[in-house]
Amino acid sequence: MAQKITTIGFDADDTLWHNERFFRLTQHRFAALLADYTDRATLEARLLAAERRNLGQYGFGIKGFVLSMIETALDVTGDRVPGPVIRDLIAAGQEMLRHPIDLLPAARLAVETLARDRRVLLITKGDLLDQERKLAQSGLGDLFHGVEIVSDKTASRYAAIFDRHGDGAARGLMVGNSMKSDVLPMISAGGWGVFVPHGVAWEIEHADPPGDSPRYREIADLGALPPLVAAIG
Repeated sequence: MAQKITTIGFDADDTLWHNERFFRLTQHRFAALLADYTDRATLEARLLAAERRNLGQYGFGIKGFVLSMIETALDVTGDRVPGPVIRDLIAAGQEMLRHPIDLLPAARLAVETLARDRRVLLITKGDLLDQERKLAQSGLGDLFHGVEIVSDKTASRYAAIFDRHGDGAARGLMVGNSMKSDVLPMISAGGWGVFVPHGVAWEIEHADPPGDSPRYREIADLGALPPLVAAIG
């Protein structure tokens, strides 16, 4: 009997390994550095607005985050932000780029198990060099049949990726912690979308689940993914 799902895509950040918590730690540091100029809630709102504005120019990742912090620091201080604060923000970004990779529970087992009889792909967005570094340090790189580092995740992008690496989106499944990026566009492309919540989520990635879609599933962690795929077929 032919498999319904032949190709499985995994998101990387906060699906296979921790990532958002490093952004949150840096935001705490950012708030402390600017505490003399504005309150934390206002600062976070201004930073989020800057990140939204800048996505089209900088894309996703640490470098765009640091530039958005610097822009926000200039805005809330009326262009009077002290030089040492800018230097501290750059240092914080460099520390983020060096952070060690900490795999989430069952990540390796899920990829290894599914790679035995399905094609498994890593599909992630963000800075090319940073994502390549994290994949190399994760120890998972050799398990994937293909790696796609993209500027954004859209239905057309998923369709092209699953055509190139598999049997089309209709026989593909995408799993990730972002409803907006990992689940909804994959379902729009005709595939399966599996949401695996992460305790810390970036507000920009929030979206409502497609409750009426027969190709939507939610699991508590990646340990539940191999049985789910087996049940679908």
